[in-house]
Amino acid sequence: MQSAKQRPGDAHPGQWVLIAPEEAIECPKTPDSGPLFTKLRNPSTGEATLYLFNSGAQQLFEVKAFHEEYSSWFIGQTVQQDGRLLFVTPVDPLFLILYYLIKADKEQQGKFQPLTQVVLDSDYPNCPLLLKCADAKQYIHHVTEEKEIGNQKFHKYSQEKTLKWLKKKVNQTVKALKSNNITVGERLHAATYISCKQITDTEEDYVRYAHGLISEYIPEDLSKELLKYLGLPELKSPASEPPVKKRKLSDVPVEIEEDYTKFNSNNLKTKKANSKMTAAQKALAKVDKSGMKSISTFFSSKPKASK
Repeated sequence: MQSAKQRPGDAHPGQWVLIAPEEAIECPKTPDSGPLFTKLRNPSTGEATLYLFNSGAQQLFEVKAFHEEYSSWFIGQTVQQDGRLLFVTPVDPLFLILYYLIKADKEQQGKFQPLTQVVLDSDYPNCPLLLKCADAKQYIHHVTEEKEIGNQKFHKYSQEKTLKWLKKKVNQTVKALKSNNITVGERLHAATYISCKQITDTEEDYVRYAHGLISEYIPEDLSKELLKYLGLPELKSPASEPPVKKRKLSDVPVEIEEDYTKFNSNNLKTKKANSKMTAAQKALAKVDKSGMKSISTFFSSKPKASK
């Protein structure tokens, strides 16, 4: 679909081409509660990232772009210069709320606070909309300790409960990977998916891969704690790996930096004595060359004819 965002000027310069589930773009119940594209703080990096709240801010979606160089779109009779393809997928708002809970826990030394005082960010004014999401209201107890005084609830970050919750996320991810026959061996990059079993993956491979995926939505310190909580051994550093056996010269491709001057005729003659002759060279050496002219005679200047 195309977004309804428009800017004056050239032919639809503000249009985007995106793929989104129906629940992300459903019609609003009230005029001021339609889908909203907004920037929020990335829970892993803390940097600005584009997200989408659906109608009424009941669900949060992340927006990712697939972009090939020198691409554009034909839209009707116009050409859209921005050739990105945007993918809109659901994301758990607790990941984004978790960032603020951890921050408040460090600043307020573990004090209980109302969530409305925790999930605030002057750089991202739409941040409080996270608390309107249905998943945030229903599952906030998975990452916090709660106290209720009167009719108001107070919360503080709980690392113990959070790690249990994240482990469930990892297990769900592992189950999804296996059910879709996705290989997760070390030879694959994080974003590479192969839909058939080509190598045998161990349970540790799946858990480690799932941990990497979940780590894209949590701070680095929490990712390290989760690694320990999952009981995953640390990977060996490249420096501790045994050195790769040096390849034979015949296996090494010729590099562009090769010094080709070493192959001149003088050096070649001196190296012949120390090099083994190939089968073709041996056959050529047996040929009777008597009566044959040297190849240099064909390139030498012709003798002048006498008058």
